[in-house]
Amino acid sequence: MNENVFDDPRITAVGLLVEAHAGLTARFTAQYEEHGLSAVEFEVLMRLARSPGNQLRMTDLAAQTSLSTSGVTRVVDRMERDGLLRRRACPSDRRSSYAVVTPAGMQRLDRTLPGHLRIIEQWFTGQLEPDTLAAMLDGLRRVRDAVHPGATAGSTDQAPTDEPAAAC
Repeated sequence: MNENVFDDPRITAVGLLVEAHAGLTARFTAQYEEHGLSAVEFEVLMRLARSPGNQLRMTDLAAQTSLSTSGVTRVVDRMERDGLLRRRACPSDRRSSYAVVTPAGMQRLDRTLPGHLRIIEQWFTGQLEPDTLAAMLDGLRRVRDAVHPGATAGSTDQAPTDEPAAAC
Protein backbone atom coordinates (compact mmCIF):
# COMPACT_ATOMS: atom_id res chain seq x y z
CA MET A 1 0.00 0.00 0.00
CA ASN A 2 1.21 3.49 -0.80
CA GLU A 3 2.28 5.20 2.45
CA ASN A 4 1.09 8.56 1.10
CA VAL A 5 -2.51 7.32 1.24
CA PHE A 6 -2.46 8.04 4.98
CA ASP A 7 -1.75 11.70 4.23
CA ASP A 8 -4.58 11.94 1.68
CA PRO A 9 -6.51 15.19 2.29
CA ARG A 10 -9.79 13.32 1.82
CA ILE A 11 -9.03 11.19 4.87
CA THR A 12 -7.99 14.30 6.77
CA ALA A 13 -11.22 16.13 5.82
CA VAL A 14 -13.48 13.30 6.97
CA GLY A 15 -11.40 12.73 10.10
CA LEU A 16 -11.63 16.40 11.09
CA LEU A 17 -15.38 16.42 10.46
CA VAL A 18 -15.86 13.32 12.63
CA GLU A 19 -13.67 14.72 15.43
CA ALA A 20 -15.45 18.10 15.37
CA HIS A 21 -18.85 16.38 15.41
CA ALA A 22 -17.86 14.16 18.34
CA GLY A 23 -16.60 17.12 20.36
CA LEU A 24 -19.69 19.21 19.73
CA THR A 25 -22.00 16.25 20.36
CA ALA A 26 -20.44 15.66 23.79
CA ARG A 27 -20.98 19.29 24.76
CA PHE A 28 -24.54 19.36 23.39
CA THR A 29 -25.51 16.08 25.09
CA ALA A 30 -24.58 17.36 28.54
CA GLN A 31 -26.54 20.56 27.96
CA TYR A 32 -29.64 18.71 26.65
CA GLU A 33 -29.63 16.46 29.71
CA GLU A 34 -29.79 19.54 31.95
CA HIS A 35 -33.17 20.20 30.35
CA GLY A 36 -34.46 16.62 30.39
CA LEU A 37 -33.95 15.98 26.68
CA SER A 38 -32.00 13.45 24.69
CA ALA A 39 -30.14 14.52 21.56
CA VAL A 40 -32.79 12.93 19.34
CA GLU A 41 -35.63 14.61 21.25
CA PHE A 42 -33.93 17.98 20.81
CA GLU A 43 -33.45 17.23 17.10
CA VAL A 44 -37.15 16.36 16.71
CA LEU A 45 -38.30 19.47 18.59
CA MET A 46 -36.01 21.70 16.52
CA ARG A 47 -37.11 20.16 13.21
CA LEU A 48 -40.75 20.65 14.11
CA ALA A 49 -40.30 24.15 15.55
CA ARG A 50 -38.52 25.24 12.34
CA SER A 51 -41.26 23.80 10.11
CA PRO A 52 -44.44 25.53 8.92
CA GLY A 53 -47.08 25.31 11.64
CA ASN A 54 -44.52 23.67 13.96
CA GLN A 55 -45.44 20.34 12.39
CA LEU A 56 -44.29 17.73 9.91
CA ARG A 57 -45.76 14.54 8.53
CA MET A 58 -44.27 11.61 10.40
CA THR A 59 -42.64 10.34 7.18
CA ASP A 60 -41.04 13.74 6.54
CA LEU A 61 -39.81 13.87 10.13
CA ALA A 62 -38.13 10.49 9.62
CA ALA A 63 -36.54 11.73 6.38
CA GLN A 64 -35.19 14.84 8.12
CA THR A 65 -33.74 13.09 11.15
CA SER A 66 -31.34 10.28 11.85
CA LEU A 67 -34.29 8.00 12.64
CA SER A 68 -36.12 5.30 10.73
CA THR A 69 -39.88 5.52 10.36
CA SER A 70 -40.34 3.09 13.27
CA GLY A 71 -37.75 5.02 15.29
CA VAL A 72 -39.68 8.25 14.77
CA THR A 73 -42.86 6.51 15.90
CA ARG A 74 -41.18 5.39 19.15
CA VAL A 75 -39.68 8.84 19.83
CA VAL A 76 -42.94 10.64 19.06
CA ASP A 77 -44.83 8.17 21.32
CA ARG A 78 -42.44 8.96 24.19
CA MET A 79 -42.51 12.71 23.56
CA GLU A 80 -46.29 12.66 23.32
CA ARG A 81 -46.48 10.89 26.71
CA ASP A 82 -44.20 13.64 28.08
CA GLY A 83 -46.50 16.34 26.66
CA LEU A 84 -43.87 17.78 24.27
CA LEU A 85 -45.63 16.73 21.05
CA ARG A 86 -49.04 15.67 19.87
CA ARG A 87 -50.15 13.78 16.81
CA ARG A 88 -52.64 15.28 14.41
CA ALA A 89 -54.41 13.17 11.83
CA CYS A 90 -54.28 14.27 8.22
CA PRO A 91 -57.85 15.11 7.20
CA SER A 92 -57.31 14.11 3.56
CA ASP A 93 -55.30 10.89 4.09
CA ARG A 94 -56.08 8.53 6.97
CA ARG A 95 -52.70 6.84 6.49
CA SER A 96 -50.77 10.03 7.33
CA SER A 97 -50.38 11.93 10.54
CA TYR A 98 -48.44 14.94 11.70
CA ALA A 99 -46.21 15.40 14.72
CA VAL A 100 -46.89 18.83 16.20
CA VAL A 101 -44.96 20.65 18.93
CA THR A 102 -47.12 21.48 21.95
CA PRO A 103 -46.80 24.67 24.01
CA ALA A 104 -44.91 22.60 26.61
CA GLY A 105 -42.50 21.45 23.89
CA MET A 106 -41.93 25.04 22.79
CA GLN A 107 -41.33 26.06 26.41
CA ARG A 108 -38.74 23.29 26.76
CA LEU A 109 -37.01 24.56 23.62
CA ASP A 110 -37.14 28.13 24.93
CA ARG A 111 -35.32 27.01 28.07
CA THR A 112 -32.81 24.86 26.18
CA LEU A 113 -31.89 27.15 23.28
CA PRO A 114 -29.92 29.88 25.11
CA GLY A 115 -27.35 27.36 26.36
CA HIS A 116 -27.37 25.55 23.02
CA LEU A 117 -26.63 28.78 21.18
CA ARG A 118 -23.81 29.62 23.62
CA ILE A 119 -22.18 26.26 22.88
CA ILE A 120 -22.56 26.78 19.14
CA GLU A 121 -21.01 30.25 19.35
CA GLN A 122 -18.18 29.26 21.67
CA TRP A 123 -17.15 26.00 20.07
CA PHE A 124 -18.27 26.27 16.43
CA THR A 125 -19.38 29.46 14.68
CA GLY A 126 -17.31 31.70 16.93
CA GLN A 127 -14.18 29.87 15.78
CA LEU A 128 -14.73 31.00 12.16
CA GLU A 129 -14.57 34.28 10.29
CA PRO A 130 -17.91 35.20 8.65
CA ASP A 131 -16.71 34.45 5.11
CA THR A 132 -15.26 31.12 6.22
CA LEU A 133 -18.52 30.23 7.96
CA ALA A 134 -20.56 31.13 4.86
CA ALA A 135 -18.33 28.98 2.63
CA MET A 136 -18.49 26.10 5.09
CA LEU A 137 -22.30 26.28 5.30
CA ASP A 138 -22.49 26.17 1.51
CA GLY A 139 -20.18 23.17 1.40
CA LEU A 140 -22.02 21.34 4.17
CA ARG A 141 -25.37 21.88 2.41
CA ARG A 142 -23.94 20.42 -0.78
CA VAL A 143 -22.59 17.38 1.04
CA ARG A 144 -25.82 16.96 3.04
CA ASP A 145 -27.97 17.19 -0.10
CA ALA A 146 -25.77 14.60 -1.85
CA VAL A 147 -25.70 12.05 0.97
CA HIS A 148 -29.12 12.74 2.48
CA PRO A 149 -31.43 14.10 -0.24
CA GLY A 150 -34.55 13.75 1.94
CA ALA A 151 -33.17 16.00 4.67
CA THR A 152 -35.54 18.83 3.79
CA ALA A 153 -38.62 16.72 3.03
CA GLY A 154 -41.81 18.52 3.94
CA SER A 155 -40.06 21.86 4.40
CA THR A 156 -41.07 25.01 2.61
CA ASP A 157 -39.75 28.54 2.51
CA GLN A 158 -43.05 29.95 3.75
CA ALA A 159 -43.58 31.27 7.24
CA PRO A 160 -45.02 28.83 9.78
CA THR A 161 -48.78 28.82 10.14
CA ASP A 162 -51.33 26.87 12.10
CA GLU A 163 -52.90 25.68 8.87
CA PRO A 164 -52.14 22.13 7.72
CA ALA A 165 -50.46 21.52 4.41
CA ALA A 166 -52.91 21.20 1.51
CA ALA A 167 -51.93 17.60 0.77
CA CYS A 168 -50.97 15.10 3.41
